[in-house]
Amino acid sequence: MMFRLRSNSHHDQKNDQVQSKIKELRPAMGPLSGRALQYCTDACLRRYLEARNWNMDKSKKMLEETLKWRSAYKPEEIRWHEVAVEGETGKLYRASFRDRNGRTVLILKPGLQNTKSIDNQMRHLVYLIENAILNLPEGQEQMSWLIDFSGWTLSTSVPVKSAKDTVNILQSHYPERLAVAFLYNPPRIFEAFWKIVKYFLDTKTFQKVKFVYPKNKDSMEVMRSYFDEQNLPTEFGGKANLQYDHEEFSKLMVEDDIKAAKLWGFDDKCQCESNEYSKDEVGPERISIAPPAG
Repeated sequence: MMFRLRSNSHHDQKNDQVQSKIKELRPAMGPLSGRALQYCTDACLRRYLEARNWNMDKSKKMLEETLKWRSAYKPEEIRWHEVAVEGETGKLYRASFRDRNGRTVLILKPGLQNTKSIDNQMRHLVYLIENAILNLPEGQEQMSWLIDFSGWTLSTSVPVKSAKDTVNILQSHYPERLAVAFLYNPPRIFEAFWKIVKYFLDTKTFQKVKFVYPKNKDSMEVMRSYFDEQNLPTEFGGKANLQYDHEEFSKLMVEDDIKAAKLWGFDDKCQCESNEYSKDEVGPERISIAPPAG
């Protein structure tokens, strides 16, 4: 009993310290309004503090850079019809299942790359990160990534710059959002690519990347500690036979666009655009290329 009381008091003490840091960071950010204010919830401030080991100046700088980036890139305004062409092959989509902790799961299949515009590929990725966050259950802040390397070759791989941009966006503007990324059965040739990419990863992100090989029992056990085998697709060594259906997924994303618009407070614009694309054929009639990050 004594141990439990002590443990609770230690927990309360830690919570008080966290709250105190959040209260310190909020005024340090200066006056915020509009979407910046909406973005900077207590949970958000905590993620930035955690990402910078509770260093006030570094956390503030990191958050300021994200607010600048969000103001220029406008991730919350990207709509499915703008990036739908990127999703046609199912190279990146939100899974219909969650991991054992209730986290949203993104499935990436880099071997199914189908477009040339790196700008629009990035917008597609950012759109789905925002979508994964939109679909998190209450009390859960992180997502899991499952990356399937079937069909991946060096010639079909994303350029190193694109990989660097992906890492940068995830680390700099979505801190503490990734719980784990499983790289499933990467071919031996991937090692050369990985040697370059891992230099862009900070220590925290690097530790979240797990290599899984079907013949390596230990690595499979680690993955199964995160996922129920019944939910896990067969291409990741699980038992679920899931097929990506672009038309069905598009309908889902159009519904989520309406949800996102309500959340960020621009219902009308989205309503009219989403109606235009909620017919059976959800096509990329207009592709916007993102402005450079701020």
